[in-house]
Amino acid sequence: MAALFRRIDRYSLLLLATVLLATVLPCRGQVASGLGIVTFAAIALLFFLHGAKLSRDAIIAGMTNWRLHLLVLAITFVAFPLLGLAFHAGTVAVLAPTLAAGLLFLTLLPSTVQSSIAFTSMARGNVPAAVCSASASNLLGILLTPLLVAGLMGGTAHVSLGEVRTIAGQLLLPFVLGHLSRPWTAGLVDRHKAVLSLVDRGSVLLVVYTAFSAAVVEGLWTRVPAWQLLLVLLFSALLLAIVMIGTSILAKRLGFDRADSIAILFCGSKKSLASGVPMAGVLFPAAQVGAIILPLMIFHQLQLLVCASVAQRYAGNQPTERTVQEAALAS
Repeated sequence: MAALFRRIDRYSLLLLATVLLATVLPCRGQVASGLGIVTFAAIALLFFLHGAKLSRDAIIAGMTNWRLHLLVLAITFVAFPLLGLAFHAGTVAVLAPTLAAGLLFLTLLPSTVQSSIAFTSMARGNVPAAVCSASASNLLGILLTPLLVAGLMGGTAHVSLGEVRTIAGQLLLPFVLGHLSRPWTAGLVDRHKAVLSLVDRGSVLLVVYTAFSAAVVEGLWTRVPAWQLLLVLLFSALLLAIVMIGTSILAKRLGFDRADSIAILFCGSKKSLASGVPMAGVLFPAAQVGAIILPLMIFHQLQLLVCASVAQRYAGNQPTERTVQEAALAS
């Protein structure tokens, strides 16, 4: 337990503190409207900076490994959603409808960018491929996630061309503009990486606070007992274990080398909190967003803890003595 506590970083504690703040002091009325505008701008700035950070050389170097990218996309947008449907069918009888919907929603999201690359680098995997694959997943998810939500969660979410445009305007357009601005901004972004991290984490905290505030005002915690959160934790852990073990086995069976297998594992097994929270705010009624993103927040913390442990095992002196399946189970 002490070792687990040491692995929980400050950001995880800040997320918990944000939920607590929204529970005790939720924003309402004009304050909530004002924070909504600020949050929209912060998310747009985040994706602008991600676009400015992604170099053209990394894109070209990564695009050559098309088999790796197709596999990551298949895991992210085919295998994950299929597992999500199976889990939804098995949990809808024991979980509150919004929590069961949230568990399905997280499986429809794109991969993370920064943590996928960081863990691939830590484990001595194929970093250029991870940069390209994670970025492609994140960008394609701007369009694919709303389509998957419309097809698999049509009764819960409200997806129209207007919602897709809103998501594209908040996420895709700033990313493209950021990438086009690289001749002027690349050096600045590289020199001030801490600013990107601050915007990344700060924007997500803002979205979480506004989403949970709206949910608390509507009586979230009177509808979600603690034992249901424990079930979400257990289901999330099982989902992550299945995906990580399955991804490792599949990459090996398809003949990928160790470096590529590492990139596939870390890009294919994670889901993006930075993309998922603002998407949920657009796709679902405000009163439901807080409960919808609860499974995503829980899964996000699990994937960081487990992937950090697996990456450290890969980076060890004898990385081939333990398979990733064993490492994932041991974590």
